[in-house]
Amino acid sequence: MWSSLSFLLLLSLLQASSERRVTSNCPQVCVCDISKRSVLCQNRNLTKVPSSIPQMTRKLDLQGNVLKALPPQVFQSFSYLTHLDLQKCWLKQVQKGTFDGLASLAYLNLASNNISVLHKGSLDGLILLKQLVLENNQLKEIQPGTFQQLPYLNLLSLAHNSLAHLPDMAFQGLLSAWWLRLSHNALKDLAPEALAGLPRLRRLSLDHNELRALPWEALAHLHGLAHLDLGHNPLTSLGKEEGLALPELRYLALDGASLHSVDVGAFSHCPRLYTVDLHDNQLKMLPSLEGMDRLHKLNLSGNPLRCDCAARPLRDWAVRNWLMMDGLCKEPRLLQGKALKSLREEDLRCEGHGDGEEKQEHTQAPKGDGTTKPCPLACTCSSLSHHSSCENKGLRLIPSGFPNTTQLLDLNWNKFTSVPQFAFSKLGHLVSLHLQHCRITHLAPGALNGLGQLVYLYLSDNQLSELSAAALQGVPRLRYLYLDRNHFTRVPRDVLWALPSLIGLHLEYNALQYLALRDLAGAKNLRWLHLSENNISQVSSGPVRNLQGLYMGSNQLQTIPTGALEGLPALRELELSGNPLGILQERAFMPVAKSLQHLYLNNTGLQQISPGAFAGLEHGLRSLYLEKNQLQTLPAMDGFTQLEVINLSENPFLCDCQLFPIHRWLAGRNLPGEATCEFPPSAQGQKVKEATAVFEACLGKKFW
Repeated sequence: MWSSLSFLLLLSLLQASSERRVTSNCPQVCVCDISKRSVLCQNRNLTKVPSSIPQMTRKLDLQGNVLKALPPQVFQSFSYLTHLDLQKCWLKQVQKGTFDGLASLAYLNLASNNISVLHKGSLDGLILLKQLVLENNQLKEIQPGTFQQLPYLNLLSLAHNSLAHLPDMAFQGLLSAWWLRLSHNALKDLAPEALAGLPRLRRLSLDHNELRALPWEALAHLHGLAHLDLGHNPLTSLGKEEGLALPELRYLALDGASLHSVDVGAFSHCPRLYTVDLHDNQLKMLPSLEGMDRLHKLNLSGNPLRCDCAARPLRDWAVRNWLMMDGLCKEPRLLQGKALKSLREEDLRCEGHGDGEEKQEHTQAPKGDGTTKPCPLACTCSSLSHHSSCENKGLRLIPSGFPNTTQLLDLNWNKFTSVPQFAFSKLGHLVSLHLQHCRITHLAPGALNGLGQLVYLYLSDNQLSELSAAALQGVPRLRYLYLDRNHFTRVPRDVLWALPSLIGLHLEYNALQYLALRDLAGAKNLRWLHLSENNISQVSSGPVRNLQGLYMGSNQLQTIPTGALEGLPALRELELSGNPLGILQERAFMPVAKSLQHLYLNNTGLQQISPGAFAGLEHGLRSLYLEKNQLQTLPAMDGFTQLEVINLSENPFLCDCQLFPIHRWLAGRNLPGEATCEFPPSAQGQKVKEATAVFEACLGKKFW
């Protein structure tokens, strides 16, 4: 026993001696934290990097000193360093070789210095760097090749500088960059190849610059861009011919510019847009945004909107599509301050020229002089927008006599019950037909004959339980079919053979209990299938080669239909939120591993995720939603190199050593979607990524 006590006493003396030795190695003007291996030397008027910093340091903070210049290889001995802060150090340049030896550095902050040029080779040696901050310098020039040795950089911030031009290949080498901040510069133009070499860029900030025209040639290289901020540039117009073609774009900000006009089709090559921010411009009105199926929010506040008949197409489209739209009328005076979306159709009138009398919209059939275009009694037909409407008129028969130039026909909220043959035979220019809330139970064969240009057909909120192929004959260009909120018990497979151009099918809020993917065989071009809010408990396989989005939220699936996914080689987005899954089995998504990018598993009652449940998704998955479940732990995620969003909120995580790999993984990434500890009670409410003290016991023996 005495021997054991002697050994423990000797061990404690050795540890104390070691700690004193570590403390003695700490520079006198700095503060050293042994457990975190950090050295803080902030605001000490240092003119050079202290020589006595421990070599095992991981975080070194030198901000607020007077270093002015850093000699080559000054950090040569700090091979363990992961974070280096050099803000406000009066640095004028970064020499080649300055960062030699920092092979483990992940974060470098050079903000608020006096650097004016980034020379090629000045950042060499930072092979594992993930975040580089160069804000608030005096940068006027970036030499091509400056970033070519930074293959893992995620975030590059060059905001608040003096850049007026970006040369071709300015960012060559940034193969992993997902956010590039160029806000608050003096950029007047971007070379056509300036943004080439950024294959994974998801977010680009170009706000507060001097761009007078959209840099569409430079932007054309960013095929995966999801978030683009162009606000506060002197842009005056946005036309279709400028070619904003960004297939993955979700968020577009053009606020605070000088826009006077936005042409029809300006956003037509950005089909996934979710939010468009146009506040504080000079817009009097926008055209209808038909075709923007994914658009959810449009901000027009702070624009001098003129709310007359020309505003009807946009207002009608916003109401039909449940669009969140901000914007108050500036003119006419009677409507000043009114929200455009809240106005009724009869409020949006056109005034005559000179006498102030209302310019009559065509509301009656011609009287024989040929000077008036036809329009059924009780309906409204606009020659300006080519829209006709008989919305909520209590009609029991579909009227005839609409102008043959009509492109949008709104027959919502009537009492037709059926659609007879040749009901729209003289409307060969019709693009969009709205028959929602009409109590329709039947479409006769040939009901849509003559609608060769029809693209959108809305039959939502009716009493349909079946459709025949004959009823949908005559619409070869139909791309979007809305059958949500009806009484279908299975996918109307016969109809799909009559619709060769169909790319979007909506069957939400029906009574489907079983999905046979083979029923979709006729829709060879189908890309998006919406089946949320049904009672589907089983899915069987079938080849749907072009399907990109399958939305099955709030059904009755108790397991992932892995076998059925075999026939979906192009699937990019899978929504299964709100299903009672409980457990994710091994290799659950392997059949779509090569294509899947976005996966929604929120609110599914998940209690367990098998270690290999996400096998195959490591290199392609971009967003993963797991919020509102019952998860206490997660399998390791180290291989997920492309993830931009992982939402883990509202899960009762147990912050113990089993969750330690997730803590370490989250701590090394800047991912939205926070996870918090629920257990043990001492850690409750702490963010998993920041709960360092909770996971200390999992680190094993510490070395300094």
